[in-house]
Formats: sequence, C-alpha cells, structure tokens
Amino acid sequence: MDSIKSTSDLIGEREQNLSSKAYEVLLNMLINRELPVNTVLQERRLAELLNISRTPVRDALNRLENEGFIIRTGGRTPVVKEFSIRELVETLHVRRTLESEAASLAAGRVPLAELDAVEAGIRKLLADETPSPQEDWEVDSRLHTAVAQYSGNLLLMQYIESLRLKTRMFNLRQVPERFVSGHHEHLEIIAALRSGDGEAARAAAAKHIDNVRESIVRRLSQL
Repeated sequence: MDSIKSTSDLIGEREQNLSSKAYEVLLNMLINRELPVNTVLQERRLAELLNISRTPVRDALNRLENEGFIIRTGGRTPVVKEFSIRELVETLHVRRTLESEAASLAAGRVPLAELDAVEAGIRKLLADETPSPQEDWEVDSRLHTAVAQYSGNLLLMQYIESLRLKTRMFNLRQVPERFVSGHHEHLEIIAALRSGDGEAARAAAAKHIDNVRESIVRRLSQL
C-alpha cells in the first residue's frame, strides 16, 4: 500500500513539475510576444511544441487565465489577451502604491553587493550605444525584484511581480525617451536603498512609476 501511495505521489509531483515548466515557457513566450495578441492557444499544438502531454499544458493555460494573461472566446478557446490602455494606467497606479511601500520597507535591507551589481548593470547599459532590450529588462527586473524581495513581505512580492509582468505585456518601447531617464531614476532608488532612508526610497519609487505613466499618457495624446 505504501509503495502504491509513493508511486502516486511521484506521478503527481512529475505532473506538477511539467505544469510549472509549461507555465514558465508559455509566460515567457507571451511576454516576448512570440505568441502575439489574439493568438489562439490550442492545447494539442502547445503540447507538441513543448514535447509534453496535454494535461500540464491545460493546467498552465488555466493558471495564465486566472492571472489575466489569456482569455476564453465565446467557444471557450483560449487566446492571448490584448491589454487596454486603461488597464495599463490602472496597473501602474497599483504598482505605484505597492512598490513605493516595498521600497520603504527594503531600504537598508538589500545587500550592498546586490545593489552594486544592479548599479553596474545600469551604468553599462547607459554607456552602451546599442543596449540590448533583453539586458535592459533583466537589469530592470533585478532591481524591482530585489526591492520586492527585501521588503520582507511575501504577498507584496508576489503581487508586484505579477503586475510587472502585465506591464511588460504592453509595448513600452513606444516611449524610448524613458530609457535614459528611467535608469537614472533607478539609480536614485538604489541610492536611497543604500542609505537606509525609507521615505526617500518610497518617494524615488513613486516618482519612477509616475513618470512612466505620464510618458505613456503624453505619447497617447500625441497620436
């Protein structure tokens, strides 16, 4: 009886691992726009692409639907969701509230070695004549993740990560002017985190997200 239970547990663990793998791969494909907006997501084709069974793919699609990255059409077929400008502005509003609080909590708690590494990455990007979009995202993500992680609040960290991914679903390359100014704002956040000044860190994080939102609204008003 114990061996049967053990085998069942192993099978369940394997399925869970495959579901997590499918989720991570599909999420990255969505973020990198390898699966464009309104793409129909067929379980069979995705299972063949990932070389796994349809069950973990179905689990991954359900999770992505619950997180708001895909929607079901009238025929219940999952498709890649198109985010509206209103959703972007609302997402940034919530991010401002959460990330400014996280920065305040993380001030003086992020290891200096981590801040050094992120700052070095930022300065390298600023000095590069043709910075890589992928490297840009990785450096940006490393800072925001560190702020969330060292806030000491797991739920806050999870919400911030989810909202950042949704923000990235929008094509923020439509506001290229934010590249230099955005990274200088990152350096302000890092300085406040180094000093342990919670209020300065809160203000720097809020300013950063406010400026992202204002740039997007300004660009839209010009179209």
